[in-house]
Amino acid sequence: MKFGYARVSKNEQSLDVQIKKLTDAGCEEIFQEKISGAKDDRPQLKILMGKLRKGDTLCVVRLDRLGRRMIKLVEVINDFKEKGIEFVSLENNLDTSSHMGMLLFNICAAFSEMERELIRERVKAGLDSARQQGRKSGRPKALTEDKAEAIRSLRQAGKMSVKKICETMKVSRSVFYRCINVECQGN
Repeated sequence: MKFGYARVSKNEQSLDVQIKKLTDAGCEEIFQEKISGAKDDRPQLKILMGKLRKGDTLCVVRLDRLGRRMIKLVEVINDFKEKGIEFVSLENNLDTSSHMGMLLFNICAAFSEMERELIRERVKAGLDSARQQGRKSGRPKALTEDKAEAIRSLRQAGKMSVKKICETMKVSRSVFYRCINVECQGN
């Protein structure tokens, strides 16, 4: 069976052009969605994926209708290939049932893998450089030692509620309790 998947990002956008192209391409059932392609939780796509069986074909107008990130597309299309499901992207002239289509897809996958490795190398180089300069990674501490002492003093005085102390010191309740618990563990 030949399935179609049409998606636009916003409710005010129309699916009509995609549906016409998918119908013209011979899709027997078309799943439609108005949701961002960046979201992994797309209900209609999930239903469609559950219906696909060996010998079926999934057809989209453009690759970006199925997903925005090349890495995710590579995973999905490789999964299709393992399950015997063909994939067609009409405007990208990509058809995994043909040798040329698979070649084109594999070239895209190789570029995607290279991009992933380059990103990994740049991140590692940036972290190494920051470490050499004495910078620490991670989120900055919400509490300086002076602020922690002030919180402990206010708590010991017992004249302010926890809520008031948090508002005054501009910290969350979790930071407040972490500060108080550190004091308890030290005694």
